Amino acid sequence: MTLPLLLLCTVLALAAAGCVLNRRPLAHADSPQQRGGRFSNARPPRPMGLAQGLRLWWIFLFDKPADTRPAQRFEVQTLDAALLAAAPDGTLWRLGHSTLLIKLAGGLWLTDPVLSERASPLSWAGPARFHAPPISAQDLPPLAGVILSHDHYDHLDRATVRTLAAKTAVFLTPLGVGERLIAWGVDPARVRQLDWWQAAEVGGLRLTATPAQHFSGRGLGDANRTLWCSWVIEGQGLKLFFSGDTGYFDGFRQIGQRLGPFDLSCIECGAYDERWPDVHMQPEQTLQAHRDLGARWLLPIHNGSFDLGLHAWTQPMERIAALAEAGGAALTQPAMGTAVDLRQPRAGGHWWRELG
Repeated sequence: MTLPLLLLCTVLALAAAGCVLNRRPLAHADSPQQRGGRFSNARPPRPMGLAQGLRLWWIFLFDKPADTRPAQRFEVQTLDAALLAAAPDGTLWRLGHSTLLIKLAGGLWLTDPVLSERASPLSWAGPARFHAPPISAQDLPPLAGVILSHDHYDHLDRATVRTLAAKTAVFLTPLGVGERLIAWGVDPARVRQLDWWQAAEVGGLRLTATPAQHFSGRGLGDANRTLWCSWVIEGQGLKLFFSGDTGYFDGFRQIGQRLGPFDLSCIECGAYDERWPDVHMQPEQTLQAHRDLGARWLLPIHNGSFDLGLHAWTQPMERIAALAEAGGAALTQPAMGTAVDLRQPRAGGHWWRELG
């Protein structure tokens, strides 16, 4: 989530929660990522000045370009439990934004679950979807696990989590995010919280929480009270990287050296801006991160579903397509709900151009 939109969601969250400050003591205080009572990056993001912040508020609320969202809501490929059951292991479906459904080791795994209409604390305000999810949270079959990168509203949706709570075997989260899930009613026995470089063996997979450069928080007083991370997912001869949200940093090279190379990197490419360069990447940096990781195929995420930036909604997909073609990188950009064979992804994909 971008800094201006986090501020807007903070205001909405305060309105919804009655302006209650979060003053809980920080859990996991022994983490090396915790400094001065909050989690932090190795390189702190450059602060945004008051004048620039107010200007961005004005632009987001009253002066956004007209092309930051499609002209109309568009249709996507729908999924159902029978189709998912029939699909072979090693299949991935993009459900929207950073929500991926992955079938591995006979189980279904969901990343950063946001299947509600809005990426917002309120059901009636905040960024709305450009499309319906290919499958609803209610219609998803039992899940082997949910993999969470951080707690921003466009990556962690309370309504989706509460719907999935009873049919998900395990929720894997960075430190602190698990406490949020437990407070929402998730069984503590189903929650596994990891620090950077810690790994868990679950359901035939090995999942490692790896570093990212971002921030966290859902309301006033809880900034950076929970950790953020990327993930390495290994199983059945496949090795995947999922970035969550992150700015470009030397951690990609370190992850590649320690845990790579990868068959597929799913890396954020969207909601970027030169005014928040340390927490989201430009497409050129997305491609460089992919190369740092030593990945074979690139699947860009964090675009195509919500109005979270100031660029044209198709710009991230167009820019990364041009960069990949010029640089000879293997790129796949599947339409929402379309199956991807993780062992042999289909090159290209320009679904947004076909919407009319």
